[in-house]
Amino acid sequence: MTDTQIIDEKFLISINDILSSGYVPELFNDEEKDEIRGKVRSEAKSLGIPDMPDDQWNFFLDKVTKNLHICLCFSPVSEKFRIRARKFPALINSTKIDWFHEWPEDALIGVANRFLATIDLPSDELRDSIAKNMANVHLSIGAANIEFKQKERRFNYTTPTSYLELISFYKLLLGKKQGNLDVLINRLENGLGIMINTLQQVDELKKFLDAKMINVAYEKKKTQELIEVVERETEIANEEEEKAT
Repeated sequence: MTDTQIIDEKFLISINDILSSGYVPELFNDEEKDEIRGKVRSEAKSLGIPDMPDDQWNFFLDKVTKNLHICLCFSPVSEKFRIRARKFPALINSTKIDWFHEWPEDALIGVANRFLATIDLPSDELRDSIAKNMANVHLSIGAANIEFKQKERRFNYTTPTSYLELISFYKLLLGKKQGNLDVLINRLENGLGIMINTLQQVDELKKFLDAKMINVAYEKKKTQELIEVVERETEIANEEEEKAT
C-alpha cells in the first residue's frame, strides 16, 4: 500500500492494529469467530494447543501475524511521514524499514530501455542513446538539488516517480510529434498525388492539342489551296468580264 492510497487517516488505524496485534477489533462477529475456531481446531490440537476458545483464537491470530505481510511504501517528503509515525507507532515498531536510495546510472538506463522497448525507433543504438540521455538528465537534477539546498537552504526532491514521469512525457511528446509527421506526410502524399494527376492531364491535353494542331495545319493547307483556286477563278472571271464589256 502506498501513501497516495491513504485518502483518509482512519485507514492507518486498521493497519496499525494489524501490525501490532494481527487483528482489527470488531472485524468479525461471534458467528464468524466460531467458524474460524472450527477451521483451526484440528491443527491447534495437533500442536498441543488446549481446546479452549480463547486459545484457539490466539492460535489463529498467531498464524495471521506470521503469514500476513504488509508492504507500506511511504515517501519521507513533507511532514506526513513523521506525524503518522508518532500517531501510529506500529508503523515503526512492528515493521522493518527498507530505505530506497537514489537509483544508480545503470538502473536508470535499464528502466528507460525497458519502457522505450515499446517505441518503434530506427535502431537500438538510438534507443540506448535516448536512455543514457534520460539518465543523465535525472542525475543532473539530483546534483542541482544539492546546489539548491546549499544556496537556498531548502529541499527539492527527485524521486523514481519523477523519472518515470519523464519517460512517460517523452513517449507522449514523441507520439504527438510522430502523429503530426504522419499528418504532414499524408498531406504531402495527397499534394503529390494531385500534382501527378495534374501533370498526367496536362500531358493528355498536350497530346490532344498536338493532334488538333495537325488537323489545323491540314485544314489551313486546304484553305490556302482553296484561296489560290478562288484567286485564279477570279482572274479568269475578270478577264471574261472585260471581254464581255
